[in-house]
Amino acid sequence: MAAPVRRDQELELTIDRLAYGGNGVARLNGFVVFVRRGLPGDRVRARVTKVQRRHAEALVTEVLEPGSQRVDAPCAHYPACGGCRFQDLAYDAQVAAKHDQVADAFQRIGGLAAPPLEPIVPADDVFHYRNKLEYSFTQLEDGPTLGFHKAGRWDEVLEVEKCWLTTDFGNALRNAVREWAKGERLVAYDQAEQTGYLRHLVVREGRNTGQALVQLVTARGEKFDTAHFVELMRGFPEVRSLHWSENDSPAEVTNLPTKLLWGEEAIEEELGGLRFRVRPNAFLQTNTAMAERLYGIASEFAALTGEETVYDLYCGIGTIGLTLARSALTVWGIDVSEESVACALENADLNDITNAAFFAGNVGQALEELHGRSGDPDVVVVDPPRAGLAGKALRRLGEIAAPRIVYVSCNPTTLAGDVKRLRDDYGYELLRARPVDMFPHTPHVECVALLERSQAPV
Repeated sequence: MAAPVRRDQELELTIDRLAYGGNGVARLNGFVVFVRRGLPGDRVRARVTKVQRRHAEALVTEVLEPGSQRVDAPCAHYPACGGCRFQDLAYDAQVAAKHDQVADAFQRIGGLAAPPLEPIVPADDVFHYRNKLEYSFTQLEDGPTLGFHKAGRWDEVLEVEKCWLTTDFGNALRNAVREWAKGERLVAYDQAEQTGYLRHLVVREGRNTGQALVQLVTARGEKFDTAHFVELMRGFPEVRSLHWSENDSPAEVTNLPTKLLWGEEAIEEELGGLRFRVRPNAFLQTNTAMAERLYGIASEFAALTGEETVYDLYCGIGTIGLTLARSALTVWGIDVSEESVACALENADLNDITNAAFFAGNVGQALEELHGRSGDPDVVVVDPPRAGLAGKALRRLGEIAAPRIVYVSCNPTTLAGDVKRLRDDYGYELLRARPVDMFPHTPHVECVALLERSQAPV
């Protein structure tokens, strides 16, 4: 049966709810339409952008009747900027939608009719919460400028004067770099043409230490006065570490080798009473205050007594593992990033923690070797990327059969799928799950889950 709509058709729709990923959900005589920029309760006019057999996608062209949860967005760049999706949705409605999306994932993907889902933990601050931002350069008539990609576009960058997710310092530094680039008459990189020079600016802040790290990414070749750039950055007392990277590939990446232009190799951040050294390419949760809440929940779920052997998989710079080490017998961490592992080892020394060891390697491949070296774990903590546990990693984890798994997830759909596999194939049951809103005004939500192995699978 053909879909009841066609591409570019204008529809009048009422938005019922939000789908995972942030689009509104509407129905046209039972046919589902996912509507970008549609909020629950809105009556909208929308243009169909894509049609498939079971659903269509559309973009709001006019809000005919705003829903009761729609509010005024404070940012002058909203909604053209792709950084935020929900500044015009009341915050209590945002967290309620995220809670429901986690529940839906457990039910629909995980096969759990009544998942043991606890109330979502809302963010302490809904603006100015990010400790890391990556800006892209783009070329305007009066010279290069800095901003974010426009919503839904890889090839267009929107100039940003004030971002509501960073601090006053972050905004001032970005704008200073913009004026420096114009004064130096440098040219921004053009992704489509693969020409130009300036590519990205990365700013990381230690929110609890007041320290900042700056990384400039250019195309190949030293075409700027490094001494002048260092002088400019030293004018900000927060800046303690200044790096430069060259990217000679078309890929839009900042995770690159760096050259230290000035200052320390790393900055420090403080989380939960511990100090952490943060290098340019090391992973750290981008919401410092909520990371402390997240790790607190992970510690609660781990329920350590001081006698346990803990595996910390996808350990990053050791934030979770070192937090748990204070209540564990031993902690063993694995991460594929050698730079993150180097930071984790430094951080153990920095905090005088002697019962934690960290190793670089692919989790799926290194887990078997770790098991042979350290013996059976009592608790395994996993904090994988958005794709969830890779097949080999999940299989090895199941075969090791730790009594307790604490799963820290940034993607409820892959979490639910992994929970199902751990239940069906290895006998684990989901006992608790608590969502945490780390990223207000975006569709993203973290969740901490506790699984225990009650018996071998049938």
